[in-house]
Amino acid sequence: MNPKKSSMPRLVRPLMLVVALIGVGVFVLYKKRVDIPQLNTPRLYAHLDTLAVRAEQLKGRIVGQYESHFGKHEEEVHHESHRIVVTSPMAKDVDITQEYVCQIHSQRHIELCALEDGYLEAINIKEGQQVKAGDMMFQVVPVLYKAELAAEVAERDLAQMELNYIQTLADKQGVSQKEVSLYKAKLAKAQAKVDLAQAKLNFTAVKAPFDGIIDRLKTQQGSLVKEGDMLTTLSDNSVMWVYFNVTEKRYLEYMAETGQNKQSPDIHLKLANQSMFPHVGKIGAIEANFNNENGNIAFRADFPNPDRLLRHGQTGTVLIKRPLKGALVIPQRATFENLAKRYVYVLDKDDTVHQREIVVDHELEDVFVISKGVTVKDKIVLEGTRQVRDGEKVEYEFRTPEEAMSNTKYHAE
Repeated sequence: MNPKKSSMPRLVRPLMLVVALIGVGVFVLYKKRVDIPQLNTPRLYAHLDTLAVRAEQLKGRIVGQYESHFGKHEEEVHHESHRIVVTSPMAKDVDITQEYVCQIHSQRHIELCALEDGYLEAINIKEGQQVKAGDMMFQVVPVLYKAELAAEVAERDLAQMELNYIQTLADKQGVSQKEVSLYKAKLAKAQAKVDLAQAKLNFTAVKAPFDGIIDRLKTQQGSLVKEGDMLTTLSDNSVMWVYFNVTEKRYLEYMAETGQNKQSPDIHLKLANQSMFPHVGKIGAIEANFNNENGNIAFRADFPNPDRLLRHGQTGTVLIKRPLKGALVIPQRATFENLAKRYVYVLDKDDTVHQREIVVDHELEDVFVISKGVTVKDKIVLEGTRQVRDGEKVEYEFRTPEEAMSNTKYHAE
């Protein structure tokens, strides 16, 4: 507001009060014709008559200027408040970003379990530790399994000696070849028992099957474990699998845009703290079936994770940029909302505004992508949507779509 205009009422009101007081005083003295001692009363009354006339003239002049000034100012404000700016929708190429809530998983995440019963003799790892394939992680007490292996090895050696003896007799034609075959089978059976005992002994040593990171330890050293008890989990975080659900409509759009043999678009990942993951992912797989309950299908994006920033079980938001050719866009501030529906005011050929519902397909920064409701030939109210009424004829200033789109940093009403 203009400071000169705002200060005028404060100056005019005291002046009018002074004039009013003078007028009242003059009026009282004049009407009562009071004799004042030591003064020339007739001459005084003549002066009072002159003052009364001048006071009335001054009062009229101040009131007239006050009404003229503020009446004009109110007219200007009223005129400015009804200033309507109109533009048209614009067809242009835009990039939209679609967001999907996602779950982050390791490409390999397994449970490490005890393969044999026994006491947990040694734990060679710590929680959160990086391990290499083949590293010793857990050792179950192997005493019983060593004894069993030793017994089976002795039985095998005995079978070997018996076979050697029978083979010598067979060479001298003291026994038949069938007898030799029976002792060979006995040796093979003994060797199988040795292999089984050796496998059981090996199972007491739990080793890392691949490079990864150790999760929480489920048991402590000295605990009695049984076959199948989980000891910990191991995660390979070199590549992360990010799962997100896509609607059937978006799935069909994706397949139409990329096809079976085309390259996957770049996938970006926003983390829980709103920071962007520095590496770009690609669509790695699409599930075979739709979920009949919600009509969605799961996509999987694969992200390299060289710094091991991502961990199994994290959440985030997948961002997929998608180009739209010749999309119909309008500034958000040209729209208004009523009962969960969005509208614009459209001018007809007689410059009369009419409320029209629109369908917003995508929301960009300060811009709506419209799929239904208006065309590039329509004229819509850009500024002044709160000042017009449906069916009202307006005077307006037209602004080109390019100019309107270049200055869109306003919120929708």
